[in-house]
Amino acid sequence: MAIASPLKKKKNKDNDWQLAGRLIPYAKRNIVTLALSVILLIPLAIAGAIQPLVIGQSVSLLRGEDKEVWSILRDLSLEDGLNRLILLLLATILIRLAFASVQGFLVQKVGQEITAGIRQDLFDHVTSLSSRFFDKMPVGKLVTRLTNDVEALGDVFASGAIGILNDIIYLLVIIGTIFTLQWQLASLLVLMLVPVAFLIIYFQSQYRKANYQVREELSQLNAMLQENVSGINIVQLFRREKLNSELFRTVNERYREAVNKTIFHDSAVSATLEWVALVAIAGVLWLGGWFIYQDALSFGVLAAFILYSQRLFNPLRQFADKFTMFQSGFTAIERINELMSQPIEIQDRRIEDLSPIAMNGTASGEITFDNVSFGYKPGEYVLKNLNFSIKSGEKIALVGPTGAGKSSIIRLLCRLYDPTEGSILVDGVDIRDIPQQELRRHIGVILQESFLFAGDVQRNITLGEEYPFDEIQRAAQITNVDALIKELPQGYNTALRERGTNLSGGQKQLLAFARVAIRDPKILVLDEATASLDVGTEALIQRALETLLADRTAIIIAHRLSTIRDVDKIIVLKQGEIVETGNHDQLIALDGLYAGLHQLHMLGE
Repeated sequence: MAIASPLKKKKNKDNDWQLAGRLIPYAKRNIVTLALSVILLIPLAIAGAIQPLVIGQSVSLLRGEDKEVWSILRDLSLEDGLNRLILLLLATILIRLAFASVQGFLVQKVGQEITAGIRQDLFDHVTSLSSRFFDKMPVGKLVTRLTNDVEALGDVFASGAIGILNDIIYLLVIIGTIFTLQWQLASLLVLMLVPVAFLIIYFQSQYRKANYQVREELSQLNAMLQENVSGINIVQLFRREKLNSELFRTVNERYREAVNKTIFHDSAVSATLEWVALVAIAGVLWLGGWFIYQDALSFGVLAAFILYSQRLFNPLRQFADKFTMFQSGFTAIERINELMSQPIEIQDRRIEDLSPIAMNGTASGEITFDNVSFGYKPGEYVLKNLNFSIKSGEKIALVGPTGAGKSSIIRLLCRLYDPTEGSILVDGVDIRDIPQQELRRHIGVILQESFLFAGDVQRNITLGEEYPFDEIQRAAQITNVDALIKELPQGYNTALRERGTNLSGGQKQLLAFARVAIRDPKILVLDEATASLDVGTEALIQRALETLLADRTAIIIAHRLSTIRDVDKIIVLKQGEIVETGNHDQLIALDGLYAGLHQLHMLGE
């Protein structure tokens, strides 16, 4: 079962250099550490290139090939000469051990800094996207991009980019060294690199395509896992375990097949390199043996070349492995770039464009909908030509059948979406001219199902803002939740599990009321806020509402019409349009849609 995603691959994809360039701003933040790690590559490469020369000199000393022995060793005895070479070899080993440790630490540190920076920017961007994006984007796919893809980028930089640079420097040093020893054998080894380079490029391009598919299938897998875990009660109550298991098996199989393709292309590179390396060594032995037969080459130089031929292909093997990792990283950059390219639809205007009223932060709570139309999809309106006003301190109710557009009005007022047409004004100011933080500070919303975060009770009321404890307790007392909190094991410090699963539905809703009360908003919105409460808890809430609604503008959405009898005005909606307006008695006398809904409600009771 495919899950639609709002992210689409761009037709004109960026090339690898452009994708890599997107990491440059993050690398610049750690330029000193990065530069030091690159500088350390040079002594590492030189020390590695010296070691085969030392082995070659040892062979020449043992065979008495005086012409090939370094001048500093010619006047020494065999024992002294070998001891000098052993000390030099140990020195190169110690240099590589020390420098490799420091360089590896620095690279990993930079990689983690870049990963953290990208993860933070991605999180900030995602949390700034509009509700429209989250309506379409499965949570599991989003989490994959925020975790797996970002980690892949860290690996790319820490083990990939600097590692490839290390391999290139090492290759250049080795190539320069072997050409100083014997140009014919050096040319043979370098020529062997040409077909290898083309094969690596081909297999890695195929790996890249396969890896993108792996990421997509992993996102699908995570989305299905998240969906089943979140809806586990429904899965079990309706006995969907077997069906969902089969659906998961299908997705899991697609993911396995995609991974197998990447394994095949990765293995093909490794196998090719092994074969070419063996051929290169055989070629060096054959050509070197012929030169020795012609007395044009010493055994010491041939021994050095055999070691160099092995070391020449070792960086290529590592290069191929890192290139595989690099391709995974490019795939991750592509996918992250798709997410970062999502436009932030709901944005604050520039400070100079904001009205003085909005900037003063004062609000009385007057609301006006001026010819507002809205649709979640282009051309499909769920609200049509809404025109109504709510005076400061006035209490109104929105009533209508399911799908009439009541909750959509609330989303527009809170600016989770912008109207397709028309404008919404608070105190005579278009809400698009009011900073979102300011707007939402003056609007308190209580939904039918409130979300609680993992943490203690106190933090779920303050939501990270700083309030004195007496204000927290006062808000709890106003909403009649203080007594319930004190009954919890640790009172206000009681730890809540994810989504507040260790509280009842009524307790969670009471905490939501306290969460709003402490912020003292000028506008209060109740979206079926008491629908899930038992009679006793609802009685507590109704008493709390008498205090909470005083001197505030209120918008109430309720299916139980008995709870809205005393509001100042009732707006009746049908298919996104206002069909009736008035108080309870006026609408009953009108004998229209409201009267019909009221009659059904009375019959139900």
